[in-house]
Amino acid sequence: MPLYIKDPDVDALVERYLAASGAKTKTEAVRTALRNAIAALEKRGTLAERVARVQRKAVAAGLTPREMDDKPFMDELWGED
Repeated sequence: MPLYIKDPDVDALVERYLAASGAKTKTEAVRTALRNAIAALEKRGTLAERVARVQRKAVAAGLTPREMDDKPFMDELWGED
Protein backbone atom coordinates (compact mmCIF):
# COMPACT_ATOMS: atom_id res chain seq x y z
CA MET A 1 0.00 0.00 0.00
CA PRO A 2 1.51 3.36 -0.99
CA LEU A 3 2.32 5.96 1.59
CA TYR A 4 1.13 9.46 0.77
CA ILE A 5 2.07 12.18 3.21
CA LYS A 6 0.94 15.69 2.38
CA ASP A 7 2.37 17.56 5.32
CA PRO A 8 4.77 20.45 4.69
CA ASP A 9 6.58 19.88 8.00
CA VAL A 10 7.27 16.24 7.13
CA ASP A 11 8.39 17.28 3.66
CA ALA A 12 10.82 19.79 5.18
CA LEU A 13 12.19 17.11 7.51
CA VAL A 14 12.71 14.74 4.59
CA GLU A 15 14.51 17.47 2.65
CA ARG A 16 16.79 18.10 5.64
CA TYR A 17 17.46 14.37 5.93
CA LEU A 18 18.24 14.18 2.21
CA ALA A 19 20.81 16.95 2.55
CA ALA A 20 22.40 15.52 5.71
CA SER A 21 22.43 11.85 4.69
CA GLY A 22 23.23 12.05 1.01
CA ALA A 23 20.18 9.97 0.13
CA LYS A 24 19.27 10.37 -3.53
CA THR A 25 15.47 10.19 -3.27
CA LYS A 26 12.80 10.88 -0.70
CA THR A 27 11.86 7.21 -0.76
CA GLU A 28 15.44 6.22 0.05
CA ALA A 29 15.59 8.85 2.79
CA VAL A 30 12.37 7.69 4.45
CA ARG A 31 13.36 4.01 4.12
CA THR A 32 16.77 4.63 5.70
CA ALA A 33 15.43 6.84 8.48
CA LEU A 34 12.74 4.33 9.41
CA ARG A 35 15.17 1.39 9.35
CA ASN A 36 17.59 3.32 11.59
CA ALA A 37 14.84 4.35 13.99
CA ILE A 38 13.50 0.78 14.24
CA ALA A 39 17.00 -0.62 14.77
CA ALA A 40 17.63 1.91 17.54
CA LEU A 41 14.35 1.00 19.25
CA GLU A 42 15.05 -2.73 19.00
CA LYS A 43 18.60 -2.28 20.29
CA ARG A 44 17.28 -0.36 23.29
CA GLY A 45 15.44 -3.41 24.57
CA THR A 46 12.36 -3.70 26.72
CA LEU A 47 11.84 -1.66 29.86
CA ALA A 48 12.50 -4.76 31.97
CA GLU A 49 15.81 -5.36 30.18
CA ARG A 50 16.89 -1.74 30.63
CA VAL A 51 15.97 -1.78 34.34
CA ALA A 52 17.87 -5.04 34.79
CA ARG A 53 20.97 -3.47 33.19
CA VAL A 54 20.78 -0.50 35.56
CA GLN A 55 20.32 -2.82 38.53
CA ARG A 56 23.35 -4.91 37.53
CA LYS A 57 25.45 -1.74 37.20
CA ALA A 58 24.29 -0.57 40.62
CA VAL A 59 25.21 -3.88 42.24
CA ALA A 60 28.60 -3.85 40.48
CA ALA A 61 29.17 -0.33 41.83
CA GLY A 62 28.44 -1.57 45.35
CA LEU A 63 25.04 0.05 45.73
CA THR A 64 22.49 -1.90 47.73
CA PRO A 65 18.82 -1.27 48.47
CA ARG A 66 18.05 0.63 51.65
CA GLU A 67 16.73 -1.47 54.48
CA MET A 68 14.73 1.43 55.91
CA ASP A 69 10.95 1.56 55.51
CA ASP A 70 9.94 5.11 54.58
CA LYS A 71 6.29 4.81 55.60
CA PRO A 72 6.72 5.77 59.28
CA PHE A 73 8.96 8.69 58.25
CA MET A 74 6.43 9.91 55.68
CA ASP A 75 3.53 9.47 58.09
CA GLU A 76 5.38 11.60 60.63
CA LEU A 77 6.00 14.32 58.03
CA TRP A 78 2.31 14.42 57.15
CA GLY A 79 1.23 14.34 60.80
CA GLU A 80 -0.31 10.90 60.53
CA ASP A 81 0.08 8.16 63.13
